[in-house]
Amino acid sequence: MKAIFIVFHALAEYSGITKKIRYQVKALNDCGVETELCYLGWDEFGNQVRWVGDKVQKNFGKGIKAKIEKRFEYNSLYHYIIDNNISLVYMRSLINAEPFIISFAKKLRRKGVKVVMEIPTFPYDHEGKELPLPNKIRFYINKLFRYSQAKNLDAIITFSDYEKIFNQRTIRISNGVDFDSLPLKSSYRNSPEVLEFLVVAELHYWHGVDRAISGIDKYMKSEPIQMLHLNIVGKPERASGFALKTQVESLDLGEFVSFLGPLSGEELDEVFEKADFGIGSLARHRSNITKIKTLKNREYAARGLGFVYSEIDEDFEDMPYIIKAPADETPLDISRIVDFYNSTNLEPIEIRKSIEPNLSWKNQMQKVIFSIFAD
Repeated sequence: MKAIFIVFHALAEYSGITKKIRYQVKALNDCGVETELCYLGWDEFGNQVRWVGDKVQKNFGKGIKAKIEKRFEYNSLYHYIIDNNISLVYMRSLINAEPFIISFAKKLRRKGVKVVMEIPTFPYDHEGKELPLPNKIRFYINKLFRYSQAKNLDAIITFSDYEKIFNQRTIRISNGVDFDSLPLKSSYRNSPEVLEFLVVAELHYWHGVDRAISGIDKYMKSEPIQMLHLNIVGKPERASGFALKTQVESLDLGEFVSFLGPLSGEELDEVFEKADFGIGSLARHRSNITKIKTLKNREYAARGLGFVYSEIDEDFEDMPYIIKAPADETPLDISRIVDFYNSTNLEPIEIRKSIEPNLSWKNQMQKVIFSIFAD
């Protein structure tokens, strides 16, 4: 069996999303499905291209024409799929329901190809709040065509518990972990002097990092029994990221909060090794989401780190190494976390074992394959 995993954007190796995509492709191959990754990018000459694996499948050239064409040219990709006897097309939604993709999916299904689309977050309409105007237009166009797009799929992959999305059946899975790629922390606590918190995120407003900063400010002004430090890993370039830096400056917390920017590889591993406790999403309620299975929760656990979050994540609700924060706008209760941490002594390997092997990407992608080809 052959598959192609289609991404409608370029990849960035520091990005958690890019890592997730590569892990999913690896997992499909590990499940016995020969899978290629298809994505947009540039060649060595600056041409905008569509890659399949390490080969250019389509060269769009340069300039405005290339930028436009890469958004609607799928005929060459259709022929590539048919000519290579690919039986499964797995697309990752970029909030881009539009006639060209609908026609592409319809033609493939007429040829007997199974076509599914992963919607990474659902519901997602509130996520357009902080986006620039062109992206908001894309959200509007998506609303016009998403039911039609869903109708021309075999299923929608979701990390929610919705049985149907846009009237299409769903395959419900969890975000997974590639355990081979994530080093385990060596010890439960690195230093008795300073409790090191860690946030790894894209720094959107729904991650609620501002609540953690407010909580640190409140704690440090209340006769603290523990010194703290928070490392924030992620791109701060968007409006919500700038707001976090402004918040830290206005509260004079520079001594306690560090912005490390995007990290990957050994640099990220070193930050995790130093960390004592993870900060998950604290404001999914801002994007109207109650239940979600985030990547960061799974990475924290896989590396052996306890963490706090505010949504409902059914894979972790009863775990002894997590704390639930209320899904509201109150500052994060740091004193509660300090007390919890000092009264807990779970070794990193114990935390990791609690999600093995159920949350491996191979296990999750196997569910997709079984569901699609069950008949």
